[in-house]
This record gives sequence, C-alpha cells and structure tokens, in this order.
Amino acid sequence: MAKIIAAKKQAPDKIKTPGQPSPDDFDIGAKIKTLRTSKKKTLQDVANDTGFSPALISQIENNNVSPPIATLSRIAKVLGVRVGYFFKDDGPEEEYEVIRKDELPVITRVISRTGHKHGYTYHALTYKKRDKAMEPFMLSVDPGTADDEMLYSHEGEEFLLILEGEVELLLGEERIVLFSGDSVYFQSTLRHRLLSHGGKPAKVLAVLYRGS
Repeated sequence: MAKIIAAKKQAPDKIKTPGQPSPDDFDIGAKIKTLRTSKKKTLQDVANDTGFSPALISQIENNNVSPPIATLSRIAKVLGVRVGYFFKDDGPEEEYEVIRKDELPVITRVISRTGHKHGYTYHALTYKKRDKAMEPFMLSVDPGTADDEMLYSHEGEEFLLILEGEVELLLGEERIVLFSGDSVYFQSTLRHRLLSHGGKPAKVLAVLYRGS
C-alpha cells in the first residue's frame, strides 16, 4: 500500500509564517564568502565574472541585498558549486523531498547590476535534496519596477511557465510577451531578462538545468 504523506501538525508557537525560511536562515551571503575565500578569489574576481561591482558583491555576502537567479548561477559556476548549494539545509540527505507552501524560502531585495530593484522576488522550491540536476523556483514579478533592461546569461538551460499574469521575456534580440499558460524553453547562454507586462503582478515557474 502506498504511504500517504500528510502535512505535519505544529504546535501554535512552532507554526512558520509564509515565506520562511529566509535568505538569512540559509546564510547565502556567508556561504558565498566562505567559498570565495577558500578559492582564494577576491571580491573583484567575482565581480568581473558576474558583472556586479565589488561593493555589491560585498553587500550580497553580508545579506544586505540578494542577487538575481542568473547572477547566483554565475556565482555558483565561478565557485564550483550548483545553485542549490546556497539553499541546502543541514539535515540528512533524502531520496525525495516534500516542501509545504509555508516552508518556501523567499528571496527578496533582488538587485540588478546597476543597483536598481530588479522587479521580482523568488522562492526556492527545493532545498533539502542535494546535488540536483534541476533547480526550480517560483518568481513573483512586480509591475512597474523594471527600471533597466540589462540582460543576463549563464550556463545551462531554462524553462519558464507563466502561472498568472503577463510577462515580457527579453531573449537575445527578441521581445516575447507571454501570458498565463504559456511556456518557453531556451539555452541560458542566450542573454535574457524577465520583465513585468500588462500592469499586474505575475507568477512564473522557472526551472534551471545546469547539466553535469
């Protein structure tokens, strides 16, 4: 008989608020700094490879701001790890992972290379399973906050599924408007950027694949 996995009941004082754990709980910045120093790389080295300034890299390492997914992927590549390394918890390795909606870590304060608000926040949809080939995220795209159109690129492949609202995908030389239910699959080495469209918030499922 198949095993039924039910949500665990928690005592009232143990119930998590939605959006927790946070980037600080996972010490994303501290993990970046520890890896950088162990690789004997300077802030300038990482800045050169990501397009961020050394000052912004320092702010990321101190958890004052958060990098976009594309930049985090580039940082992971530079430091020789997968993106999931920055979200893993310290529990035992398991064969499968069930994440409840109130357990999703939300990444806020996402800053572009120019230091402007990037226009989205994202949730890591997996953080207990380690050494994954796929990295799924839920993006919440805000309207009216795309104050620059700087494009990003990184290794691997990417899949986007629009769950709610409308977005505009800048992909190479193309501008593609995507509506709820639309999807797109592309090589992440193509320069890209996701912007709000239609004046309303949007939700997007993004899956990154870096390969072996």
